[in-house]
Order: sequence, then C-alpha cells, then structure tokens
Amino acid sequence: MTEKISGDATGTGNSRRAVLRGAAMVAAAAGTGLLGTQATGATAAPAMSAAKGKFWPDGIRMVMSVSMQFESGAQSEHNNGSPFPAMDEKYPDLPARTWFEYGVREGIPRLLDLWDRHGVKVTSHMTGQAVERNPTLAKEIVARGHEAAAHGQTWTPHWTMSPEEERASYQANVDAVLKATGTRPVGFNAFWLRGTPKTLEILQSLGFTYHIDDLSSDEPMTTPINGKPFAIVPYTLRMNDIGRFGAEGPLTASAFGQELKDEFDQLYLESASRRRMMSVSTHDRIGGTPARVKVLGEFLAYAKKHAGVAFVRKDQIARWALSMPQVPSKTYG
Repeated sequence: MTEKISGDATGTGNSRRAVLRGAAMVAAAAGTGLLGTQATGATAAPAMSAAKGKFWPDGIRMVMSVSMQFESGAQSEHNNGSPFPAMDEKYPDLPARTWFEYGVREGIPRLLDLWDRHGVKVTSHMTGQAVERNPTLAKEIVARGHEAAAHGQTWTPHWTMSPEEERASYQANVDAVLKATGTRPVGFNAFWLRGTPKTLEILQSLGFTYHIDDLSSDEPMTTPINGKPFAIVPYTLRMNDIGRFGAEGPLTASAFGQELKDEFDQLYLESASRRRMMSVSTHDRIGGTPARVKVLGEFLAYAKKHAGVAFVRKDQIARWALSMPQVPSKTYG
C-alpha cells in the first residue's frame, strides 16, 4: 500500500488482584490518567496552550503510549504463534493452549498490578473471543481505569476477509467488549496490523475514531475518510515484546529494558523542539512474564523521573490528534 503525506501540516491470581482493586477503583474514579501533576487522560481533551513550542496540552513535554494486548483464548488451534514446532493438524496442540492460558492466568494480572504501582493507564486491544472466554478479566481491566479497544473477533487474518466479513468481525468484537466491560471501543488494531483497503471506512461507519496500524511516525496523525478526519495513533514493532522477543525471543529482558531507555532518551531530547510520542507494546503471555515485568517497572520509574512526561491512553491521544494544531495528515492510497 502506498501513501502520500500532505505538505500543509507538520482464574489464578484473583486474591492478589482483589487486594489492589479497591485502591485502583478509587484512582480510576478520580481520573488519574496521567503521571505526576498532569490532567486526566480519560475525559474531553483540554484546551491547547497557544505558547510557542508547546506541542501537547497542559505543559506535557512528551507522551507515552502503552498497549496491553488481550488475545489469549482467541488464537487458532494450529499455526498459532506459540513457541512449539508445528504439528500435524489432526492432533491437538495441548501445550500451546497452556502457553496462551498463561496470559490470562498470570500475565495480565501481573501487568495490571504493575500499572497500578506506577499510576499508569494503558490501552488494551481486546480480541472479542478472548473477552467472551474471560469476561471478568476484561471488566477488571476497565475497572482499573484502562481503555478497552478492539482487535477483531478472532485471529482470522483481516486481510483475507470480504468487506461484509470484516464488518461482522468488528461488530462482534464491539459487542463482546461492550457486554463484558460496559464500554464501547473507539480504537482498533488489526491482526498483525494488516487490514484491507476498506478497513478504515468500515471502522468509521461503526463509530471508531482511531486506529494504530501505522508504523510511520513518532507522533499522532490524521487521515481523511469520507471527508472527515480519522485519527492515527502510531504503533511500534521495535518497542514491542512480540517483535523483540517473539515466542521465546533473541533479546533478553534486561537488553529490552536498556533499549526502552535508549529510545526514550532520544525522543525526550527531540521533544524539546517538536511533538514526540513513545509507543510501547506488551502482550498478555509475553510481556506479563516475571522478568519482563521487572524491567518494565524499572523503565517506568526511569521515565517518570523526567519532567513533563505523561502516560496517556490512546483514546485521549486520538482526541488530541483531532483537535491539536499542526497535526500531520496523510492519505492512504
């Protein structure tokens, strides 16, 4: 797909979760969507500062955008991305099922506790079938103040679907999340980021306001769909556990922690003179392992020491993208 950039715009673990739930619910009700002294990230976008050199609202210097993908339970039985060698499809892949199950038993609960400890609010792109099989966990994610976004109904590749099948998948995903959490997704992430030429038009017609399936920038953008702006909150592969670790990974947790800091340092330096956003992505059964949560915690503490850094949900970033001045616009074609 080519693109043109416009030139006119710059189960287990329930007891542990219960201990923190009360405090987290209070924090969510108070709207603690950002770190430090920043405003909340879950309500209407605040007015932009008109001062020269201010690229984000409320004196924010740099935005951190964190994803927590909720997929376990929606994987296909075969060729499912597990660390095990492929099997003849006539046999069930029993250990692969347990590898994915780790994401809902241990991974997401551990990540939720991590976000609470650091006062961070994230966006969780939820596959509909995973939500249907684990509705209590989906509800808890939202109760702790995080955003529930869409990720398709199953792991069926979206690029193989007809427009009618796409629409049905996305609507089923919306219905599953709404039933479990009481909130309606406004953001979308396709299977492996690969939608179709019709995806954004379908999403817009279903009431979505942004997607993340774009790797081309370190700041939010917009794209015109049927004459109206649709927000882009760029994703990442380099700061993404599934991209850096794979099933078992070539990169150690400590090396990933250093890479996070190096990425942050450069973007923070650039943020003095332009709008900068750092995207970090975690997956339930990968980023939620003990060693990786440890280094993620160390990175969050490191980032929070820097003035003007705010961790913001993607729905808020999308609202800002649709209201801020000088947001880049691009056309997919």
